[in-house]
Amino acid sequence: MALRFLPSKKGSTAPGPPIAVDLADRESAHVLDVAGTPVHYWDYAPANPTPGHRTIVMVHGFRGDHHGLERVVELLPEHRIIMADLPGFGASPAFAPDAHGTGRHDVPGYGAFLGSFLDALGLGPDTVLLGHSFGSIVASHFVAANPGRVFPLVLVNPIASPALEGPKGVMTKLAVFYYWASAKLPAALGNSLLRSKLIVHVMSVTMAKTRDKALLAFIHGQHHAYFSGFADRDMLLESFQASVSGTVREVAAQLACPTLLVAGSEDEIATLPNQHKLLELLPDGELVVIDGVGHLIHYETPEPAAAAITNFLERHPAP
Repeated sequence: MALRFLPSKKGSTAPGPPIAVDLADRESAHVLDVAGTPVHYWDYAPANPTPGHRTIVMVHGFRGDHHGLERVVELLPEHRIIMADLPGFGASPAFAPDAHGTGRHDVPGYGAFLGSFLDALGLGPDTVLLGHSFGSIVASHFVAANPGRVFPLVLVNPIASPALEGPKGVMTKLAVFYYWASAKLPAALGNSLLRSKLIVHVMSVTMAKTRDKALLAFIHGQHHAYFSGFADRDMLLESFQASVSGTVREVAAQLACPTLLVAGSEDEIATLPNQHKLLELLPDGELVVIDGVGHLIHYETPEPAAAAITNFLERHPAP
């Protein structure tokens, strides 16, 4: 086991230049039928391929889509990155009825999707798997159920304990009621509540830790643009319930491949003490803590996150 702390730049409150992500030279968009669901995914070719370059499949978090991790993709130019909008999020429709046995938008459902997605693209056991937040639950459970299928595993802001147990347990209970009530209301009213700009903004403000005005504007803009891109309220409720009940901790002892945890020192959703406990459970784990950031590592501190990933992959080449 290893533990490293990485500093992050403290953001200025002065306005700076707008932040833009430019991956036009690397990006290509595709649609792939996965068990009856037309899944939209993006393939980012390596800009500066090296002899040891890898293929990394990234799994985004709850209510996100592929845009959320693109600041990290930018900083990994030597690798090929593949990222789908999970079924029900972004451009991908919800699971087709009875797909994957249940058609549910939960951890087993998304795990089955992930296996089919890798198989359909012909990606072998040298593929790197990365999951952020809810994606860390999906990725870790997939690896535990499919040993040797990928190598290694990277988890960013990993969910180490059930959300109801954390310091934000009361807030989580309010969120549970919010999603439950939205599902019970008439469809138009329920969907309007789930896509409320005010609530999305409150979520964004609560999670952001930076004081940099340009970065804050970028984060809020991303959340307003993509946080409401879900297929319907039923699948959103299913995935929300999975996001607040499932954890990486449940399968940590079964993760035989090298596993990198990238955590934020101020994360109130995936708290630092629980990251240390998770590290102790991993057979071959490392923990990198980025100072001064919370649950938005992918937006606020992509540079140290990408540096940690690069270092980890250099020390764990393809088998």
